[in-house]
Amino acid sequence: MNSIPDIEDMTVEASPVSEESLPFPGTGIQAGFPSPAEDYLEMRLDLNKKLIAHPSQTFFLRVNGESMNGDGISDGDLLVVDRSLSPTDHSILVCFMDGEFTLKRACFKKDGCFLVSSNPDFKPVKINSGSDFRVWGVVTYSIKKHR
Repeated sequence: MNSIPDIEDMTVEASPVSEESLPFPGTGIQAGFPSPAEDYLEMRLDLNKKLIAHPSQTFFLRVNGESMNGDGISDGDLLVVDRSLSPTDHSILVCFMDGEFTLKRACFKKDGCFLVSSNPDFKPVKINSGSDFRVWGVVTYSIKKHR
């Protein structure tokens, strides 16, 4: 069985302590007509505290490819991946399979476990007993750049 290549070159470890919080309108932002009364409500938001439940087991990964674009995850997006979580049906996983890393959704069926892309151009992959397969982590958030 091959050992997992050093993914640390592709990841950034989450910071367990944050020194920075940003302004945060706690009631949300209006997508319709603005509410002038809420212009003055201000709270602070620390993204590390909001997005990272297990700092020592959480990493950031950059997406390369379009296999998960049906889930809104595109090439270049940043993923928050928690290695301490166990996969469940429909979890989006970072997996190591037969010498390569891949990003797919877990699908548990009576006839086995499948890794499924949300892009119809990619076929599901069944995990066979002879495969060198490991779950590296569970995706908890994706961060998309809009500009």
